[in-house]
Amino acid sequence: MTDPQGALAELGRIRLSETSLDDVLLRVATLARDTVEGAGEASVTLVGVRSAGSAATTGDLAKTLDEWQYENQGGPCLEAAATTATVLVPDVARETRWPRYIHRAAEAGLASALSVGLPVQEAVTGALNLYSRRVDAFDDHAVTVVQSFAGYAAVALANAQSFDSTATLARQMREAMAHRATIEQAKGIIMAEQRCSPDEAFARLSKLSQHANRKLRDVAAALVEQASRPR
Repeated sequence: MTDPQGALAELGRIRLSETSLDDVLLRVATLARDTVEGAGEASVTLVGVRSAGSAATTGDLAKTLDEWQYENQGGPCLEAAATTATVLVPDVARETRWPRYIHRAAEAGLASALSVGLPVQEAVTGALNLYSRRVDAFDDHAVTVVQSFAGYAAVALANAQSFDSTATLARQMREAMAHRATIEQAKGIIMAEQRCSPDEAFARLSKLSQHANRKLRDVAAALVEQASRPR
């Protein structure tokens, strides 16, 4: 078993600028499984405005159990994500909540489960889920440990998601600037060939785009490529 303090310290050493969001989420799930005694598998669920999904899983059973909860629109991980609370299932055989899911989970070998809500962002919530094939696998100490761990994990997830969003935005801005440069080149070509103003060149480029039913940037790129060919 991994020492809880050591696991928290390891989370704190994650360099978000050098680690993808998927890798951060998988590390969170793996550390949770290795830190909490009794946990056989773990997963991280993220729930958005319109959908829910497993952002990371440590094994096939965790992935399957999560997916069954999404299909049945009910289960401990979804309840924990919705309420940002702790949801404990000590014994699947005695559980009366979410009957459709619980029946399938029991057949798959699940005996007990623990889910802790993660308030990641305003529009996104999540849950850290632990699964075990042992009845009463998670005692009070285990619950306390995973709650402390989940609080730290929520911060890591929020930071990682924020970094991922920032990196995506930066990439989109670079792409937009590249398209803008191509469009400016195309305008210059039209201005030189037709001896018109920048506004007139852009209007003619837009007209070409409409007639060809193609995006402006694609028409501009084709024009630039054509002009660069040796004659």
